[in-house]
Amino acid sequence: MPEQPPYEPEAHSGSGSLPARPAGPPPEDLAIAPTGMGGTMDLGSSEAETLEKTPGGPEGTGPQEKPRSLWSDAWRDLRRNPVFLISGLVILFLVVISLWPSLIASGNPLSCDLSKAQEGSQPGHPFGFDGQGCDVYTRTVYGTRVSISVGVCATLGVAILGSVFGALAGFFGGVSDAILSRITDIFFAIPVVLGGLVLLSVVTSNTVWPVIGFMVLLGWPQISRIARGSVITTKQNDYVQAARALGASNSRMMLRHITPNAIAPVIVVATIALGTYISLEATLSFLGVGLKPPTVSWGIDISAASAYIRQAPHMLLWPAGALAITVLAFIMLGDAVRDALDPKLR
Repeated sequence: MPEQPPYEPEAHSGSGSLPARPAGPPPEDLAIAPTGMGGTMDLGSSEAETLEKTPGGPEGTGPQEKPRSLWSDAWRDLRRNPVFLISGLVILFLVVISLWPSLIASGNPLSCDLSKAQEGSQPGHPFGFDGQGCDVYTRTVYGTRVSISVGVCATLGVAILGSVFGALAGFFGGVSDAILSRITDIFFAIPVVLGGLVLLSVVTSNTVWPVIGFMVLLGWPQISRIARGSVITTKQNDYVQAARALGASNSRMMLRHITPNAIAPVIVVATIALGTYISLEATLSFLGVGLKPPTVSWGIDISAASAYIRQAPHMLLWPAGALAITVLAFIMLGDAVRDALDPKLR
């Protein structure tokens, strides 16, 4: 048998010792890799290639991912939340039929036949007829437009007005903050339904704008308080103080650094309040001080059907059910958004 070549020891750094390898060129399946301390060690070729190709962060921490923002994390959580998906689909359906009600209801909500008053379900009229002989199904579908439009417009007005006042008071503080706090206390002391009965009873307009204006008038203090507290918390962060030290103007700090990081609580409260405003419109219309005929509204239909609840309960069931589903969908959406945007719930 051929004689094996003698083994020669190789110098290594460190206190440990490694087995010696034979003199001469290394075998094909071995590779020499630096140890990082001045020495070398023998690795298999596949291991060496893996070591060279694996990206690493500082001190071997592995690949560094791009940091995600609060909004990207929130969107990722919302896409996995079944409550958000279900409520979002329901709201999307309601928005579509409010814009194009003729897609699922071909009749006229103001076309009535007294000979069919209070009759139940019939072919082509699945919800029956109301006390005036109008198709309940058609009126329920067309009532979605008024409820959604009132809720969306009132929410936008409340969010914009309350956010502006609250952000300015929280950012500047001092006298402006004290004045805003006293004004909001006055509005919080006014009962919403009682205020609606007093203010809207003198309005003779049949449009939705007086109702929207009333909701904005009594709803902005809540958003203002939320925005004020969020701005006060955000402006104390280090990045805002650094921007101030670098000479950033008040408008730049407010628009660039504070608003994007303080707007999340406002969005959550406004989303939940949208369903509340839809319910408030129906309540005021039921009491006779909100929307008035010939406007098609769930509140008006519920008010008209309340006198016939024993003889024809279907007149009350369908508009009340549509109102309940709509309000519940927006409240569920608001809860899902709150869970996604609140870091304390993660």
